[in-house]
Amino acid sequence: MNRTRIRPAVEVLVEVRGQVSLAAPDYARTKLLAVLERLDEPILAARVKLTQEPNHAVARPSLAQATVDLNGRPVRAHVAAATMQEAVDLLRDRLTARLARMGRHRDHHPGATDDHRPQRRARRAEDRRIERHKAYSLARRSVRAAVFEMEAMDYDFHLFTDEVSGCDSVVYRDPATGGHLVVAAGPPPEPAPGLSVSTAGVPALTVGDAAERLDLSGLPFVFFTDAATGRGNVLYHR
Repeated sequence: MNRTRIRPAVEVLVEVRGQVSLAAPDYARTKLLAVLERLDEPILAARVKLTQEPNHAVARPSLAQATVDLNGRPVRAHVAAATMQEAVDLLRDRLTARLARMGRHRDHHPGATDDHRPQRRARRAEDRRIERHKAYSLARRSVRAAVFEMEAMDYDFHLFTDEVSGCDSVVYRDPATGGHLVVAAGPPPEPAPGLSVSTAGVPALTVGDAAERLDLSGLPFVFFTDAATGRGNVLYHR
């Protein structure tokens, strides 16, 4: 006797912000469903956010973000493009690649492109301010697990506590090698293929000092230990 497994229908919730066309939500829903319906694992939730930036001077004003709960494991993708249709198509491709890596339980490897990642807006120094403070207990992870989690969630960096050394650490994409670079507020971990280890020390700063360093350096984020608590902190551009 042949048995056919009936998969529950996947519902993709679409949220829009800004002047998004009326056709865009259905287009995004159709494209994402085509990706999700090919998966074997249960999809517990799927959400898409489409944002149209009002500033026409921005080169890629159409933003598309997807978050999928793959049987309890979150997977995220985020892209920017010149048009919303292009953004949705890029989102489909990026999410497909991330889900494939999750299925293979493989770490990110050099060669993946970040050309379509959303870029931060340039603001004058006097217009910049700290908009949000988030505090939470850092999960203990191996460096490899932290890299995997960073890629699954499409983060620019990932703050975690190294399970071997117990030190607060940050892993991020290394633009020089295409791999990943880890910085530890303590003994650095052992290097591994595709993973570089920074030997630079992590400064102890106040939040104000970190903000000044972020402005002066032009870097996307600053990793530091809080001068008051000694714990790892990241100040970054939104």
